[in-house]
Amino acid sequence: MKVAPRFGTGHRILVTGGAGFVPSHLVDTLIARGCTVVALDNFVTGSKENVAHLLDTPTFTMVEADISDGLPAHPALTERFDAILHMASPASPTDFEKLPVEILRVGSVATLHLLDRALADGARFLMASTSEAYGDPKEHPQRESYWGNVNPIGLRSVYDEAKRFSEAATMAYHRSRGLDTAIVRIFNTYGPRMRPDDGRAIPTFISQALRGEPITVHGTGDQTRSICYVDDLVRGILLLLDSTETGPINCGTEHEMSMRQLAETIIELCGSSSEVTYITRSADDPEMRRPDLTLARKLLGYEPTVAPEDGLRRTIEHFRGRLG
Repeated sequence: MKVAPRFGTGHRILVTGGAGFVPSHLVDTLIARGCTVVALDNFVTGSKENVAHLLDTPTFTMVEADISDGLPAHPALTERFDAILHMASPASPTDFEKLPVEILRVGSVATLHLLDRALADGARFLMASTSEAYGDPKEHPQRESYWGNVNPIGLRSVYDEAKRFSEAATMAYHRSRGLDTAIVRIFNTYGPRMRPDDGRAIPTFISQALRGEPITVHGTGDQTRSICYVDDLVRGILLLLDSTETGPINCGTEHEMSMRQLAETIIELCGSSSEVTYITRSADDPEMRRPDLTLARKLLGYEPTVAPEDGLRRTIEHFRGRLG
């Protein structure tokens, strides 16, 4: 299966959350294709550093705004878009407690604003959903047909349910109004431009290891994640964007490892003297996470290529430069 590039020179793309970790890498790749990209971000969790290298690029515009309040009056937003990628949302466990209402609004109100704009423009709408839609799964690995096991009132629910709502809204516009839509369920992703204080395992472990601090693993460390380097994820998302598939389609890797193994690997790759310590595990923390990539392979020709140690080395070097 080979998906031909559908968006390139002459196409205008809107990327919400465009200064965030994953979206900023998407923006880079779209611009490299020749697209004109408008990135919209309120910088609650995104960083101006992530797009600073693009500010003098004629085909890039950065708009500071909160999409939950609707699209602002800005010259770059008046022209028609060929595609809209809704990537905006705080996404780390620390954000779930600090920004719960903001997360709910960007997954609901903002999604509806953008679906209406996509409908008006006749644009392809790609919704960035999440493996969190599966909650603490009872099926392993997780197929797209699995409905999930989500606590609707737990601390993580603001993110889980916001994304589940956004999926429902996207499918409603597709079915009832004929909108060209796609849903990608993103699994645990890492790489350069992650926030050191993100709260997720990889940036936390790397920061601690580089400082020689104890590595704080939640619970027993037996819980697993399948970690995906950002370049692989971006390639998968763009394959879905270019296709005519609606999804949802999982995107990630099958490189599953326990949190203890992850911590030990990072200590070794950093050449650190840090030791693993264990702290209380947060509520509703999933026991295991691994995508079934059958649909991504069959429908998109997607295959992740970056091995965990290679991706972790690249990420460590990025953090080493930032942390001095």
